[in-house]
Amino acid sequence: MYKEFKTRIKIDALPEEVYDALTKPFAIELWSGAPAVMSTKPGSEFELWEGDICGQNLEFEENKMIKQEWYFGDQEEKSIVTFNIYPEGKEKSKLMITHTNIPAEDYDDIVEGWNNVYLEPLLHFLQDEE
Repeated sequence: MYKEFKTRIKIDALPEEVYDALTKPFAIELWSGAPAVMSTKPGSEFELWEGDICGQNLEFEENKMIKQEWYFGDQEEKSIVTFNIYPEGKEKSKLMITHTNIPAEDYDDIVEGWNNVYLEPLLHFLQDEE
């Protein structure tokens, strides 16, 4: 059985700043504190937190959307993460994240990881950078 995680976050940063923070290895390393392997080339592999999160980049729309497949062992269904970035006023953005096909037994840990390990440092980096 699989579950889905969705969240929406308002960020005090421009859409291009949010996009760069999610796609540029140097920026990812700054907010995650760990080496990152990332490319905006569809079909490329990515790795964050020394392999704790890894998968394949599927699709990009610059400053607007990132779609990735996240790997979970021998899982039959593909776990897909989509980041949608929308302008929100003059210098703000709305980030919508949808993570589908999360194995039910991993759901609570994945949601905790999203909130505490991924989103909290990302928001801190983007909003305290000025």
